[in-house]
Amino acid sequence: MANLSAIMTVMQTAARKASRGLIRDFNEVEHLQVARKGPADFVSRADKKAEEVIVENLQRDRPGYGFLLEEGGEIVGSDKTHRFIVDPLDGTTNYLHGIPHFAISIALEREIDGEPREIVAGLIYNPITDEMFFAEKGKGAFINDGTRGGADRRLRPSQRDIFQDSLFSTGIPFLGRPGHAKFLKELHQVMGHSAGVRRLGSAALDLAWTAAGRYDGFWERGLAPWDIAAGVLIAREAGCQVESLSGGNVVETGNIICTNAALMAPLKERVG
Repeated sequence: MANLSAIMTVMQTAARKASRGLIRDFNEVEHLQVARKGPADFVSRADKKAEEVIVENLQRDRPGYGFLLEEGGEIVGSDKTHRFIVDPLDGTTNYLHGIPHFAISIALEREIDGEPREIVAGLIYNPITDEMFFAEKGKGAFINDGTRGGADRRLRPSQRDIFQDSLFSTGIPFLGRPGHAKFLKELHQVMGHSAGVRRLGSAALDLAWTAAGRYDGFWERGLAPWDIAAGVLIAREAGCQVESLSGGNVVETGNIICTNAALMAPLKERVG
């Protein structure tokens, strides 16, 4: 069982508090006040409210920390060595269509000894299943099976090493996003040689499920830092290999590939 640190307790408390409003409005999804934010990219009243609750709770418990928010942009704190990266509702389109597959994602960056900030804590919480995936740097990754009544369990990636037996996940570029032709080529290369490809609409949960061994690998391009910051740490702490498809820092580039050691080369060959 994981021994929660003070900061992880703070982060999980904020996520659970924000989830209450998300669940309430999800149960009345037809009444949501929805505003169009861009091509096929929507933001709801519930999304903004969840972010407000998360920020309010984190600011109270960690005053001075900065924020990078999907909806609210950047908030510069007096403490320049710490910054939370928050996606209050990853899977907004699923949420607005009544599909119960979405998550809250919170990560914490920390600057250590003047080095560039790195992700040191992260969680991905699915309010519908009450599954909390979480990790801290150097301490492993865990899942709290809330509705199952069990204790926290350590996450381990799949150990499959045969590509044709492996199941992968990805995200499809939508209206207004570039890369459709490239994606179709990648999809053809992977689905033609594997057990299948899934597209469920939440990059955060895709990474969490890969860390848990439900998927054998995941790739996607053009993601924002709040989509993947927590998931990258969780996957790495579980034992997955996580790289950028375009080189450099994966959280900054948003072009991600994540799988186990045996499948990294063959998956990268098909999507790199």
